[in-house]
Amino acid sequence: MYECATCSETFYLSWDCDEHMDDYDHWAECETCDRLFRSQAACNQHMNMLGHMRPKIPCESCDRAFQTQAAANQHMDALDHWKTYCKACDRHFQNENNMRMHLRSKIHRGTDVPCPFCKAGFVTASGMAHHLETGSCPKAPKLNRETILKMARHSDQHGLITNKQIGWHDEGRVEYEATSAAWNGHHWECYLCHKQLKTVTSLNQHLNSPVHQQKVYHCPNRKNCGKEFVSLAALFNHLESESCKIMRFERVQQVQRQLTDAFLNRRLLRSF
Repeated sequence: MYECATCSETFYLSWDCDEHMDDYDHWAECETCDRLFRSQAACNQHMNMLGHMRPKIPCESCDRAFQTQAAANQHMDALDHWKTYCKACDRHFQNENNMRMHLRSKIHRGTDVPCPFCKAGFVTASGMAHHLETGSCPKAPKLNRETILKMARHSDQHGLITNKQIGWHDEGRVEYEATSAAWNGHHWECYLCHKQLKTVTSLNQHLNSPVHQQKVYHCPNRKNCGKEFVSLAALFNHLESESCKIMRFERVQQVQRQLTDAFLNRRLLRSF
């Protein structure tokens, strides 16, 4: 029996097998010199003997490829071509996103985004905004999501990041508390989104979080993104993720300082 080098179909006569491989281009072909072989095993033997195996292990940064992972690793070590390796921490990461998050963490960036009131340091603009919007700043306890939104609306009269609305209901003065009717026999259930939580305290926290409140901010990349957010922290988090590619992570921190200055000094925002 004669077997096709590619699809493993078998034939009683060699010329039938050859004709099949001609018709379907199923010959085993050397990756370098284009020589054809009846079997993949014979082709592999040829390529191994003459060094004709095409390199299959790519460098993570340049166009070079290598026969073995060890050779690729040696090259990337020598030229610092790792995309998922932090040389300072001697750590490898599963993907580029994990590597990016590591490089933006407290380990590498420190806490160089200060609260303008208590001077506590934060790693990101979204962290600092969350600190203020949740009323956690000891030097500015009256600040929360609603008071910051009022400042944002005053400064952002051109609608760069805030949505135009006819009226605004001050949600900050309303506190929701679940009753026994929220118990479904197994969990405490939110009647709006039907999320199930283990304790009534967790449900109350969920109800009083911004999750079901109005989306009052939007991505400044309205033409290509258009996402809306219930809090300034959520907007900053979206920009920091670089998902809509309107600005780099570092630029978000500069925008945060610009917005903070405009809000506190009641200046108008015209652009970023």
